[in-house]
Amino acid sequence: LPRLYLSLDSSAASADSICRSLLAGLLSHIGLRDVQKREYAGARNARWAIVPGSALAKKAPRWVMAAELVETNRMWGRIAGRIDPGWAEELGAHLVKRSYSEPHWDRARAAVMAYERVTLYGIPLVERRVINFGRVAPVLSREMFLQSALVEGDWDTFHAFFAANRALLDDVEELEHRARRRDIVVDDAVLYAFYDARVPADVVSGRHFDSWWKRARHETPDLLTFALSDLVSGDADVLSALDHPDGWIQGTLRLPLTYQFEPGSHADGVTVHVPLPLLNQVSADGFDWQVPGLRQDLVTALIKSLPKPLRVRCVPAPDTAAALLTVLEPRARPLLDALEVELLNTRRVDVRREDWRLDRVADHLRMTFRVEDDSGRTLAEGKNLEAIRARLVPDVQQALSSASAGLERTGLTSWELGALPRQVQSGSVLGYPALVDEGATVGVRVVGSPAEQQQQMWRGTRRLLQLTLPSPVKALSGRLTNATKLALGRNPHGSVAATLEDCTTAALDALLRAAGGPAWDADGFERLRDAVRPELLPTVEDTLAGSTKVLAAWSELGVRLEAERRPELATSVGDLRAQLDRLVFPDFVTATGRERLGDVLRYLSAMQVRLDKLARDPARDRLATAQVASVQAEVDDVVRRLGAAPNAPGRDTPGAGQLRWMVEELRISLFAQPMRTRYPISDKRIYKAIDALMS
Repeated sequence: LPRLYLSLDSSAASADSICRSLLAGLLSHIGLRDVQKREYAGARNARWAIVPGSALAKKAPRWVMAAELVETNRMWGRIAGRIDPGWAEELGAHLVKRSYSEPHWDRARAAVMAYERVTLYGIPLVERRVINFGRVAPVLSREMFLQSALVEGDWDTFHAFFAANRALLDDVEELEHRARRRDIVVDDAVLYAFYDARVPADVVSGRHFDSWWKRARHETPDLLTFALSDLVSGDADVLSALDHPDGWIQGTLRLPLTYQFEPGSHADGVTVHVPLPLLNQVSADGFDWQVPGLRQDLVTALIKSLPKPLRVRCVPAPDTAAALLTVLEPRARPLLDALEVELLNTRRVDVRREDWRLDRVADHLRMTFRVEDDSGRTLAEGKNLEAIRARLVPDVQQALSSASAGLERTGLTSWELGALPRQVQSGSVLGYPALVDEGATVGVRVVGSPAEQQQQMWRGTRRLLQLTLPSPVKALSGRLTNATKLALGRNPHGSVAATLEDCTTAALDALLRAAGGPAWDADGFERLRDAVRPELLPTVEDTLAGSTKVLAAWSELGVRLEAERRPELATSVGDLRAQLDRLVFPDFVTATGRERLGDVLRYLSAMQVRLDKLARDPARDRLATAQVASVQAEVDDVVRRLGAAPNAPGRDTPGAGQLRWMVEELRISLFAQPMRTRYPISDKRIYKAIDALMS
């Protein structure tokens, strides 16, 4: 008989050691507690319970084994002991069954992981153990590694080829956004085939790859590096034909451009990134032309938006757009202005501004403006730069104030500034200091543009003159005749005192212009004050005399218009009321200017002539009213686009204020022919003036 060479150990054995020894022969007697049924699930779907007399009957551990399973009124386990399921997995390794589920790529481990389930006689010893799937299914794990780590880039690694490949992929995908196409970059299957042909079959994880590549990169360093031809699908000519710059040049500024091909997204198309400190320096001029790569699509869409009678004379729209763009100089003037002029010159198509249906132009053909702070956080975004600028006025002002280095002041009643610099700069922030009107005082504030600086300087200098010169209002009040008081009593200002203040302000404007204001230093302000002081009272008196005549005519016209109730004259009377409101309104003397008061009086007289002859031929008056309304709409649109305010001196855009007076002269030529205009006038002359102003 064979001999068993056993040695006896006289040391005391632990309870776990004894249980492990006994478990080797009792693997089919283990049980997993079912909490709901208060029994144990045993081998081969058996159900049993610990006998009531056992020390474990009340403790009910999760895992137990029984020396005996006896069936009486039910199956009972006798002489039970607590066990660890790991013991059963180890001792019954030849009996357990293993299954695997949910293989997935784990970026942190750089390997394919799965969940393992281990059962013994149907009892689950392990439910969801995370294991490295490469040891179980190396072929599938390799496929998942290539796809997830290398093709999709879901891998944290420092290999140079990996970073270079991802950067090249990003560049080519950016070209797709610029070209608004989805067929430039090859699909993932091509990238997978590239790696599959080069990576060995035994590489199933990041650790395996690192071990192999450590040797292979010395022999073939470019083995896994993409070339552009590997990533571009089919025709690569699109890459050289694209005309989509990375930046937008405006003066000395260069603003980054990005491209997004996501129809329906609010930022679909081209996005201009504007740093907040530069917002006050960026003009909306030129952005309406788009980038060259989208320009023809934009012009084509604009032509297609025209009303049908105009559109049919421009077909085919793409060919017309291409022809127009060959002769137009980009960004030399607003796009719509250029198209209107060229369509009229080359095709005799008279397109008016209201004919363009901009709402029918796809959003991606209009640039998106994104204003960002120093950290790159988006502060505002949209298609309308001026609306964004208005929304961010406090943020821009804060940036300008920070760059002013303590220059800003408030509560001044005399010139205590020394010389005021024309501009200040701190880093990329460029600001324009200005003397601002605070009502009872003046202050210094850094504003965002030379135009705003000029407006504020004019008002601030005027206010400081009022604060440092004796007011002529009191002296004037004592000299007013009863007739003058009666005329001034009917005014749009609300009081005689307000009318006198308006006349004083208008007189100061006239004297400031004559003296070459505004002032930029203490000496300049003293010279201005010395020039204005002796002329102020007589100039105010002269201004008041002209204003009194205007107010008398305004009051008489108001009474006549209020009394006119005939329905057939309603359109013309409504036009007259609107004209009257445009000519005389609160602070109209300052807004109109002292030198224009005589013209205003002449226009009011022309309105009287129109009223006198209105009832004789109301139909003819209505036709002329429609003609003027069309011209007025064009002028209003130009004023709005230029940001002009012809009713406020110091804020006029050059030429825009003149258009207002040309319309008034046109009214004289149409409604009051016996009166003479200051110069030859017609609607065509006004349109030519608009074209010259916008060119």
